[in-house]
Amino acid sequence: MSSRTGGYSKQAGVTLIISLVMLLVLTIAGVSAVQTTSIEERMARNTHDRLIAFQAAESALREGERFLQNNVNSTALFTDGGANGLWTTAPFNAQERWKGNIWGAGSPQSVEVSAAVLGVAQQPRFIVEWLATVQREENPSLLGSSYSAVFDRIEVFRVTARGVGGSPNARVMLQSHVGLVF
Repeated sequence: MSSRTGGYSKQAGVTLIISLVMLLVLTIAGVSAVQTTSIEERMARNTHDRLIAFQAAESALREGERFLQNNVNSTALFTDGGANGLWTTAPFNAQERWKGNIWGAGSPQSVEVSAAVLGVAQQPRFIVEWLATVQREENPSLLGSSYSAVFDRIEVFRVTARGVGGSPNARVMLQSHVGLVF
């Protein structure tokens, strides 16, 4: 009987060590799962924030295009200083207008959207740049062409919109080009 008791106690010690190792492995797996879940939650939150910024920029872009089509009938309003968000194109080798520090709230160099967008850190804004005049030199009706154009001059503009998501770190910029006949 005494030999049996001695063998039993050796097995109980090995069982304790195996149990502690298994507990350690399970703890490491649990901590890893919590970290992975936390990272995935942050990724989902950032994606959602970026989508909000994209939607805000899209609304500003559409409002800028409507503003351009409904309110602008001359290129005389466009200046190098960007009054009321109306800019001339940047000179060659100069920084693009939309890359400058013009997007702050209350800036007279960009226009805030008229309808407030909910859930954003800053309301979306837009600018309009007059890029060029495209003018046809010859009139097709005088050249005997079957193509008859109603217009001979188109003004080309670029609308740039900036949207911010729920946090100021999520920012999206969108651009479109619009050609108008005056």
